[in-house]
Amino acid sequence: MAMTRMKLAFSRRRLLRTGLSIGLMSGLVISAAEAQQGDQIRKLVLITGAQAGDPQEFQSAQLIAQEWRKLGLDVEVRGMPRPQVSELVWSNRDKWDVTMWRMVGRPERSDPDELVYNLFHSSTREKGYNFVGYQNPEYDKVAEAQRGEIDLAKRKVLVEKAQDLIMQDLPYFFLVYPKNVIAFNSNVWKKDSIVEQSGIGVRNFWTFIGATPAGATKDMVLNSADPLLSINPLYISGAVDSWLTDLVWDRLMRVGPDGLPKPWSAEEVKYIDPTTVEIKLRAGQTWHDGKPVTIEDVIYSFEAPAGDKSPMYKPFVSNIAGMEKIDDKTLRFKLKTPNASFFTSVLAKINLIPKHVWEPILSGDTLKGKNAESYQEAQPIGSGPFKVARFKLQEETVLEKNASHWAAPKMDRWILRIVTNTEAAVGMLKRGEINYLSDYRGDPKILEEIGKTQPEITLAATVEMGFRHVGPNLRRPPFDDINFRKALMLSINRNVQVQAAYNGYAVPANSQVSSALTAWHKSEQFKPSIEEAKKILEKAGYRLVGGKLHYPDGKKETLQSLN
Repeated sequence: MAMTRMKLAFSRRRLLRTGLSIGLMSGLVISAAEAQQGDQIRKLVLITGAQAGDPQEFQSAQLIAQEWRKLGLDVEVRGMPRPQVSELVWSNRDKWDVTMWRMVGRPERSDPDELVYNLFHSSTREKGYNFVGYQNPEYDKVAEAQRGEIDLAKRKVLVEKAQDLIMQDLPYFFLVYPKNVIAFNSNVWKKDSIVEQSGIGVRNFWTFIGATPAGATKDMVLNSADPLLSINPLYISGAVDSWLTDLVWDRLMRVGPDGLPKPWSAEEVKYIDPTTVEIKLRAGQTWHDGKPVTIEDVIYSFEAPAGDKSPMYKPFVSNIAGMEKIDDKTLRFKLKTPNASFFTSVLAKINLIPKHVWEPILSGDTLKGKNAESYQEAQPIGSGPFKVARFKLQEETVLEKNASHWAAPKMDRWILRIVTNTEAAVGMLKRGEINYLSDYRGDPKILEEIGKTQPEITLAATVEMGFRHVGPNLRRPPFDDINFRKALMLSINRNVQVQAAYNGYAVPANSQVSSALTAWHKSEQFKPSIEEAKKILEKAGYRLVGGKLHYPDGKKETLQSLN
């Protein structure tokens, strides 16, 4: 009996040396390598917009989760209303795993600075655009250098290097550059007054001030799938919020339909030297409360974001060393260093705000320790071509034309209705309850079919300068591991995304600089491969145990799945 026990012990040691172990508790046979593995990776929650509000994004998330499960991951797709997604991801930066996200095509992004600097520079990591928590000192240097490089050819090299570094480090998993699909009723709005803006499409500032009624209806009635987060000139909030901000608050310059900056509230803008810019303010401008727009207001508009109370706008004014009032209409900006994108990313970005309204708010106790992004004026006051008549962020916002503005709109009112269900929005277009389908995230083929039976419904689609992507939280393992991120990225088939989630109305994405920005985009595609993804994980020490992916040897799971 004793000899038998000795033989058994010897046999077990020999089995362990050859990679086999006996699981006495479960009765199963597993390998010694498996017995020494790190913990199983927790269930990962992929956050996305709700299915009814954004069916394209929701379908995209389902396709991604399907591929990630092939790697041995437990993935839950969790749809939420857009405000909840924003609150969780933006305001609780260490509380989530991975999220679907979109960078919308805003006019000032026609210059790549915002996409290169603000998205990924470490200075915007805590409160700004860098919500995924990316840090790379080499990238910071490149992002800073492209800002100060005035020579176009040299700057292009730096912007391309920035794109290379992002594809090397993978803080984002790029999906598609969507086609911005819009439909409008040409019996209500003259077709030749609808303006297409490069990389934006026909839903833009120039359309909204220039759309000309074709008949008796003089109100543009639009839709949004997302409720508004705020109407605030110091808060860069949701995509839809920016439509209103553009219309209510003026800027010294605006990006024109051709993608180039042009004077707006400033009638003249010029360089005095590489670090000095002079502007002359347009005469006769007034705030919506009737008070005049002054040089002091302009100065305050650029001083207000420089503190800590407007962290999202702070990066745009950080290179301003000072401002000098020359006379009642003339102001000079002194820059710390030359800035190649100053006209587009600063003068065409910063909203002009009335000092008499905002100074008491920012300097007093109104904010109660919070920043300006949390504040909502009871009656927003700007100087733009539209005034806020009334608003309920979750329901409807009504703007009326500012008839005294030098670029007064052709329409009487701009009415935005919140319609969170895509099918409901299409039904409203067909029935004439809205006459401008400004936010559509469903199947574009449906709109094509409607146009066949209702020829007054005109469809327009433009590849936008924004992009859709997956944002992994680099603050949380396993997303802090570049090998893990590479495997997840390689498992996503962008061509399938284009066809299955966007029905062909998109282009595969491979960079933070859209292919719509042809002068800056670096075209370098990569092939998806689930097998290559598995090899990367195996080489990095990850192992499958019972079909479930485990961390490399010795690594413990210290986090819980999102409740």
